[in-house]
This record gives sequence, structure tokens and C-alpha cells, in this order.
Amino acid sequence: MRIDLLGCPVDALTMAQTIARVEDAIARRETVQHVAINAAKVVRYQHDAALREAVDGCELATADGQPVVWAARVLGRPLPERVAGIDLMLRLLEVSRDRGHGVFLLGARAEVLERAEAEIKRRHPGVRIVGRHHGYFGRDDEARVVDEVAAAAPDILFVALETPAKELFLARNRARLAVPFVMGVGGSFDVLAGERRRAPRWMRRSGLEWLFRLLQDPRRLARRYAVGNTRFMWLVLRDAVRIRLHPGAAGRG
Repeated sequence: MRIDLLGCPVDALTMAQTIARVEDAIARRETVQHVAINAAKVVRYQHDAALREAVDGCELATADGQPVVWAARVLGRPLPERVAGIDLMLRLLEVSRDRGHGVFLLGARAEVLERAEAEIKRRHPGVRIVGRHHGYFGRDDEARVVDEVAAAAPDILFVALETPAKELFLARNRARLAVPFVMGVGGSFDVLAGERRRAPRWMRRSGLEWLFRLLQDPRRLARRYAVGNTRFMWLVLRDAVRIRLHPGAAGRG
């Protein structure tokens, strides 16, 4: 079931259900695009028409951040669990090793990408990486990169670019890529390569993953989190008040 969270679509799926949807897409050779929904993306969705169109076109949209799960509960549209993008990627790599799915890695710096691939192979011996390409290419080179991915014929494409670059890249090129399952994975290659650390499990469960990231990169993230998190809380509060005044609004979407 797909819910409406502050106008943004989120699928009420467990991790197991999400994996099953991906497996079905690969079996059917259809194209399914996944988007990870976090607080920052919900806020940007409100005013960024290009991102909104790309997100609306995705067949799978899961709750990447714990605040999204909490907000859905507050607004009377509960989600079964958090399905974070990096966790989904790691699970799909495990599935790919077992099922023989081909995986293409796109994004990050060349040296980071190389280390990320080595770590994936260390964790999942036998996984079939059919290609990789760094993420530092411009629009003039985009068609060539898309052709390279398509020629490798992967079953799964992971795109490690920032928001909204990854969503827009996939929305523009999904037909030419012809990959059954495509998803943006943000900074996940940096984590695999050891460039960045992931928050401890207790911080993720407590909704404090943003704080852990902020402490690692305060110069880049301070303003984004200060403005974005405040805006997200305001949007949730506004919708909660609206639902309280008009109870019939709860659960729509």
C-alpha cells in the first residue's frame, strides 16, 4: 500500500516485501526504480518540481529515515518499518550473490568506487559485478555512460550520486538503461570504502543518524540539517493540526 506523507509517496512495505518486489522485477525483466525517502527529501519535494516528478515516477519508495517512520505514525499513516537505502543495497548484494544477479556500480570518486567494489567482493565472495563507473561525469558524457551500463546488461544498478542528481539521472535514462531494478544509494559507496562511518545502530533506531553525519561533516551539513529538520518538523506539526481539526483527513493517500 502506498501512503501520502506530506504529499510525498511512501510505500508501506517491510524489507522482505521490498526484496520480493525487486526479485519480481528482475524475473519479469521490467524496470522498477526505487527512491529512498528521508526528511530532507520530503522537504525538497515540496518545492522542487523536477525532483517531485522523478519521485512520483518511482515504482518503489521506502522510508529511509526513522523520522519518516515516526512522522507517518503521528499523522495516522503508519509504516511497518524503516527500509533504509543502504540496508536495502546490502541485502540486495547478498541476494545477488546467491541468485547470480549482475550488479553495476555507478558513482563516487574512482578510488572510492574501487575500494567499495573490493569491500563488496570481500563481504560477498562470488557476487557478479558486471561493471563500474565513477560519478564525475557531465551531461555531455551522460549518454556514453548510459550506453556503458546498458551494454553490461546488469540486473541491478546502484547509483551513488547526491540528491537530486541520482533521482533525475535515473528518471531521464531508465528506458535506455533497460535495467530491471535501479536505485540511488547516496553516500553508501563512501561507507563501504571506509571514507565515512555509519551511525551506531542505537543512533539509527533513535532517529539520530543525522547528528552522527553532522559531526563527521559539519561544514557541509550544518545549514542543511538546521533548516531541513526544522522545516520537516513544521510540516509534520502543520499536518497533525489539520488532521486534528479535520479527523477525516487522517489516512488519506
